[in-house]
Amino acid sequence: MKKLELFEPAMCCSTGVCGPSVDEELLMVTSVFEIFEGLDSIETARHNLTGDPDAFVNQPAILKLLQEKGNDILPVTLLDGEIVKEGAYPTLEEFGTYGDVHFVMQPASSSSDCCGGNSGCC
Repeated sequence: MKKLELFEPAMCCSTGVCGPSVDEELLMVTSVFEIFEGLDSIETARHNLTGDPDAFVNQPAILKLLQEKGNDILPVTLLDGEIVKEGAYPTLEEFGTYGDVHFVMQPASSSSDCCGGNSGCC
């Protein structure tokens, strides 16, 4: 089983829905981790510097990276204990590669029409 860990900067929440505006990137990351929870082939963990500082101290690769480059290097992604991305969240394609899954983007529904077209169902 693969192990995917995401070490994130200090923030009030990891969902992306807190604060004055929605963070689309954090929403995507949260959705990916929810999907990964349902798979037997990958174990996942998200560590926030505010809520889980011990995880940063107890992971030698992360501790060394923070000591060398500082907190601005976050987020950092580890796959099976190896750093695979630093300084940015993985893309949907990268997450798919890490978890051996294929994600398909769904088109956003139209905000002007509840049915997404002129079907007259609303």
